[in-house]
Amino acid sequence: MPQPVFRFAPSPNGLLHLGHALSAILNFDMARAAGGRLILRIEDIDATRCRPEYEAAIYEDLAWLGIEWEQPVRRQSEHLDEYRSVLAKLDALRLSFPSFESRTEISRMVADRQSHARWPHDPDGAPLYPGWARGMATEEREARIARGEPYAIRLDMIRAMEWAGPLRWSESGAGPRGESGESGEVAAEPAAWGDVILGRKETPTSYHLSVAIDDALQGVTHVVRGQDLFWSTSVHRVLQAVLDLPTPAYHHHRLILDADGRKLSKSMRATGLRELRADGATPGDIRAMIGV
Repeated sequence: MPQPVFRFAPSPNGLLHLGHALSAILNFDMARAAGGRLILRIEDIDATRCRPEYEAAIYEDLAWLGIEWEQPVRRQSEHLDEYRSVLAKLDALRLSFPSFESRTEISRMVADRQSHARWPHDPDGAPLYPGWARGMATEEREARIARGEPYAIRLDMIRAMEWAGPLRWSESGAGPRGESGESGEVAAEPAAWGDVILGRKETPTSYHLSVAIDDALQGVTHVVRGQDLFWSTSVHRVLQAVLDLPTPAYHHHRLILDADGRKLSKSMRATGLRELRADGATPGDIRAMIGV
């Protein structure tokens, strides 16, 4: 039986807070309890928001918490060619297509449709893509790309679901609202996401695409992350199926919320690990604050 592999995968677009501490510590503790390995991945594909100083702070904060991880650390920005290769494969399988509408144009299209009935939204609250570019002629697509027009690469969810068939995943954590009834086998619902973006002209990947590829390439067997990503697993299951990638076991944990019941933000200094440490908090205090 292969050794369990867990991962913590933060984005260096701000300083870590108590919510990150919960996820990192759970991964570390669960890996040790299972006799497994913990790897660290830096998800830095957003070149406009990710900064080297935040990446350095991640290493500093995790080390202060007593968390140990394997080297080398995978930085997504160093593997863009790998993601391009996967996008090319999906294109060859006719499971993706470019869309050229701006966010404003899509919002206008949705608003026009909602004059008759409410347009469907994905689990994160964003309106589903209307899907008009899915049927665009190949010649027109190629001509628009050749002219240098901006575009997004989208998964053709209808075709991908037909390819993959019914999908499930093994869940040992909480459901999307923290309820425990989701433990066990969960039926994936990828249709709820519509034609999700897999990459853009300037960045040949997205969170959904890179996380599915990276987990497979790094041999991750257990994905432990916040319940806000619970239904994202449906998209990841589709990509795993069509790309013939292994499926990890999943554990979605509770979130640390602010006084108003909202998910913590990296801009909230009161819950930042660096600020808490400066105020005299110890790693043991952090564990007590987050209840682990």
